[in-house]
Amino acid sequence: MIKTIGVLTSGGDAPGMNAAVRAVTRAGIAQGLEVKAIYRGYKGLIDGEVKTFTSQDVSGIIQRGGTIIKSARCMEFHEPEGRKKAYETIQREHIDALIVIGGDGTFTGGRAFAQEFDVPVIGIPGTIDNDLWGTDATIGYDTSLSTITECIDKLRDTATSHERVFLVEVMGRDAGFLTLNAAIAGGCEVAIIPERAAVEEKVEEAIGSGRRKSKNSSIVLVQEHAVEGGAAAVAKIIEKAHPEYSTRVTVLGHLQRGGSPSAYDRILASRMGVAAVQALVDGQRNVMVGIQNDDIVLVPLSKAIHQKKDIKEDSWQAMSVLSI
Repeated sequence: MIKTIGVLTSGGDAPGMNAAVRAVTRAGIAQGLEVKAIYRGYKGLIDGEVKTFTSQDVSGIIQRGGTIIKSARCMEFHEPEGRKKAYETIQREHIDALIVIGGDGTFTGGRAFAQEFDVPVIGIPGTIDNDLWGTDATIGYDTSLSTITECIDKLRDTATSHERVFLVEVMGRDAGFLTLNAAIAGGCEVAIIPERAAVEEKVEEAIGSGRRKSKNSSIVLVQEHAVEGGAAAVAKIIEKAHPEYSTRVTVLGHLQRGGSPSAYDRILASRMGVAAVQALVDGQRNVMVGIQNDDIVLVPLSKAIHQKKDIKEDSWQAMSVLSI
């Protein structure tokens, strides 16, 4: 019988993680459970950085970006010895189950830990990349998308004033969801993403067409891993094909992770946090809480990790048509 649950955030931070921690804490208390926050992700689990949380501990955090319980990437947890140390913390703190908030790496570590030590693990998808299979959206994606779109709007003012091509490098790990949808929202001419990485052809199709229509400026979005060398490499391709254009490269970097979470991310995180606690109470284990067609669903961690989430073809078609 589960009496105490642990909650941690791991990997890259995402706006809305605090809302999820708040929801898990308050939902757990409402179910009569003790909730223990584990600081600095799996590293904190290994090092024993654990604190019992009350409702007061999560008061006033729903609007805050980042994560109050910190996050870290932990190579030691990749090894059996590291996971053994983490289990010793679990036993010492009398934690019966874990709720882990993060992305692919977080879930991979949680699944391995669950299999080795028979600890129930529930995953909550918190990543700006929106790349996890089994959920329409991940916590932080909506906020990050809005942040990128706002940056594009500001850059366009300068691009048109100086008749330049701006290349904007966007995060996303191995997926192009942020880049493609930000390009649509920002009215960009080109989106270079891993799923459709014919760089030269795409650049010429959009920029060349714009030039023939006397379009004197363009904004090109480049997913950070879509092409070796990132946005700077694509800038060289453009300069070689169109020496009449002046190019400028902007790498948004960790700016995309910060800021107060959107209303959507706060609501999503709250619903998922409550559902994660309920899943444990119902005897579920080794599943991710997802959302499909606005309904909360439970997806096996193995599928969330190993199955590839595809770019929507109609989104790609919309980008292609509207950029010309």
